[in-house]
Amino acid sequence: MSSLFLDTGYIIALESADDQNHDAALKHWQSLSESLPQLLTTSFIFDEVVTFFKSRNQHAKAVEIGNRLLRSPTVQFVHVDEALFFEGWSLFVNREDKTYSLTDCISFLVMKKLENQTALTFDRHFVQEGFERLP
Repeated sequence: MSSLFLDTGYIIALESADDQNHDAALKHWQSLSESLPQLLTTSFIFDEVVTFFKSRNQHAKAVEIGNRLLRSPTVQFVHVDEALFFEGWSLFVNREDKTYSLTDCISFLVMKKLENQTALTFDRHFVQEGFERLP
């Protein structure tokens, strides 16, 4: 299996027992963990995840999850530079008919550039852009 794109909602579902997708994410993650593939994510996804927990007064959990992601040998980070930011912004501007976030648009561009077709996500927007969604 090639690398899988790791999206915000999947991480939050894994880490939040009260998330509506927690059970599905946990079951799926356990099936992956035996032969964990390389994971790909962006600095914008990282920001969304730690901000989510921090905004819910879970600072320690935000730091723990952030450190786990940063230290994981299986997670490759794509840091959003100026060029990628403006490419993402352009896609965002031109997709008036969609409810994509800027982070979604940047994620799609990263996946296309790195020829990654599969995302760990519960976000239907990835399917709308032609990607495969797991679980």
